[in-house]
Amino acid sequence: MYLNITVKEFILLGLANDVLQEKIVFVVFLLFYLATLFANLLIVMTIRYSCLFGSPMYFFLFYLSFADACFSTSTAPRLIVNAITDKKVISYNECMIQIFTLHFFGSMEVFVLILMSFDRYVAICKPLRYTVIMSQHTCDTVVKVVWAVSLIHSIAHETLALKLPFCGPNLIDHFFCEMQPLLKLACMDTYVINLLVVFNSGAICVVSFTILIISYILILHSLSNQSAEGRKKALSTCTSHIIVVILFFVPCMFTYARPPTVFPVDKIVAVFYTIGTPLLNPLIYTLRNAEIKNAMKKLWHTKLS
Repeated sequence: MYLNITVKEFILLGLANDVLQEKIVFVVFLLFYLATLFANLLIVMTIRYSCLFGSPMYFFLFYLSFADACFSTSTAPRLIVNAITDKKVISYNECMIQIFTLHFFGSMEVFVLILMSFDRYVAICKPLRYTVIMSQHTCDTVVKVVWAVSLIHSIAHETLALKLPFCGPNLIDHFFCEMQPLLKLACMDTYVINLLVVFNSGAICVVSFTILIISYILILHSLSNQSAEGRKKALSTCTSHIIVVILFFVPCMFTYARPPTVFPVDKIVAVFYTIGTPLLNPLIYTLRNAEIKNAMKKLWHTKLS
């Protein structure tokens, strides 16, 4: 395994080009990040300390919100700090940690979304067997598998990053450490490593997105056998899930399932799936979900009382 011994830190060029833009970036993304933390942690606390935690759908939503909060935290703080400092640097070790956490919580979000779609498929297409298939033991087991697979994925990605030797320029044209910009700086032929990155991350995105789309097609097809009220409720739930899936997976596939090319729009796309989507997810789920809103009211009314 190669280890970096020359470059001790990288300079992140970030999103802004002048002082005014940097101030705007600082204010906007600080508000976005705080809103993301508040919204996702509110959902985590609400589900954990209410009867909703026993429901598979909300059990998985608990982990989705947890992953969203951590996923955003892996990139947003560094972006915010660099927006108000003159020396926009990130150490080599912090860069490697950022890559690990980004892919760990990102892959966790991917797999939890698959579990949520499977839960909706069983609830709508096999309602009589729902409680048997989606038992608490099953939910606990698959979540543990998600943690394990996410860890394997992130370790594999981290191993590829550690293989990159850096001996020249240390300017990263991004606001966080990402593999594509790092590959451009490496003092070696990165063709094989890029193929492995595409296979590791790109394949996960494409395959997972395909699975999710197929599952929702099957769900929508089965709605013809439901009552009018059942169709309305199922469509409302599935619409929320489909919106989340599209908002997260389309930018991810654009970033990871392609040859080693860096585009100017990459940073904007990365903002969307690392900071935008974690903020939109809780809004989409809470604004369209009466049970979550009622649970929040009851929980916080009880706490205040």
